[in-house]
Amino acid sequence: MMWTAYSTEHLSGTERFDHWETMISQAHFRTTIASDHLDDFLASSQALNLGDIQTFAQSYPPLDARRTPAQIRRGDPEVFQLWLTVRGEVGLSQAGRHTEVGEGDLVLYDSSRPCQAQTATRDRPDVSSLILQIPRARLPLHSNTLDQLTLTRIQGQTGISALFRHYLTDLMNHAPQYEECDALRLANVTLDLLSAMLAEAARTEDLLSPETQQTVLRTRINAFIQQHLGDPGLTPAAVAAAHQISVRYLHRLYQGEGTTIADGIRRSRLRRIHRDLVDPRLTARSISSIAARWGFPEPTHFSRAFKTLYGITPRDHRHQAQHGGAQAVR
Repeated sequence: MMWTAYSTEHLSGTERFDHWETMISQAHFRTTIASDHLDDFLASSQALNLGDIQTFAQSYPPLDARRTPAQIRRGDPEVFQLWLTVRGEVGLSQAGRHTEVGEGDLVLYDSSRPCQAQTATRDRPDVSSLILQIPRARLPLHSNTLDQLTLTRIQGQTGISALFRHYLTDLMNHAPQYEECDALRLANVTLDLLSAMLAEAARTEDLLSPETQQTVLRTRINAFIQQHLGDPGLTPAAVAAAHQISVRYLHRLYQGEGTTIADGIRRSRLRRIHRDLVDPRLTARSISSIAARWGFPEPTHFSRAFKTLYGITPRDHRHQAQHGGAQAVR
């Protein structure tokens, strides 16, 4: 299965902690865990399996963890883990280094070296993390660069790190919807974005392959489009200008997508409108104002485009939704 979910909720007492420690060692690699919450260790984990790349969304009480030299000798998968702290604080020590990371920060560490971790939270009962696990051999960066980046705090607020943080969050938010046929594509995109983020942090972006650089640029462009869908002036020319590339190169970037950039913008706008028309909180808002909000200021053009895509007029779609017969969003 690509997606699995686990929780200690159905257990009781110290069973919760014991099962969690076993699950963590099986899903990642062997570690020793301690916590002040042994009697009520309420935790959950969701895992998305993309082949030799795995991502996890985990929530758990504050704990301490350590991976010892003896555990490494007994078994080492030779992977890196990238932690994104969603809630709480994490302190990590490895190879003579120590770093403290907070919400929105990312940090990389190595399964092949002893490590200690302490997680804490101030005003919430649990810590929450997104974790990406990837074989060392898959990362297209020199081993010296990876060693340099180990336990380096990466702030996920700007640049490619912010792009990657949003990508990883969305990836796990939609994890149950993916199918086996999506695994290879998602793994490749994840690897490209991770490599680009690490290269940016190490200031070695020029060493990335052209394919990886193009993947990162497409992801940036897609995020830009979603943020500006409500702007009627969002055209291929505007998108190209915002990213300092030519319109010709923009079209070339999307040649393998099976659609043009203009069609992609139009479909994204129509999906937002399709969703808003069945939102009971927006019942008092007119169809034309909803369309204008998402970049369709001209009602006739909008109505024709909506019917072409969904086979129904916007008015009939809203009417069906209000009477319990809404069509599924495409």
